[in-house]
Amino acid sequence: MCPSRLILEHVTSRWGVLVLAALLERSYRFSELRRAVGGVSEKMLTQTLRTLERDGFVHRDAKPVIPPRVDYTLTPLGIEAAEQVWALARWTESRVDAVRAAREAYDGARA
Repeated sequence: MCPSRLILEHVTSRWGVLVLAALLERSYRFSELRRAVGGVSEKMLTQTLRTLERDGFVHRDAKPVIPPRVDYTLTPLGIEAAEQVWALARWTESRVDAVRAAREAYDGARA
């Protein structure tokens, strides 16, 4: 398996895309990020953040205070990835009608 394929899976996963897009706006605490992403479970967000942190896209800043405070931000590499993924997401949104028409044509030809 090509090493780049695994990285691509991480940044283009359902939650990876949304986390990168949210963090492109600003840094977030965990609970804020969970609300910003919407629909992600605590477990999946934790896994996604750990994966993105391990790949060097996300920086986790744990402050030694009570209660604990953890902030998540994009690294320079993460900013690059987020900008690319966000461009693809914007393109996808702009082409929904074309894809819908293609699906209807395909389904009509198959019926």
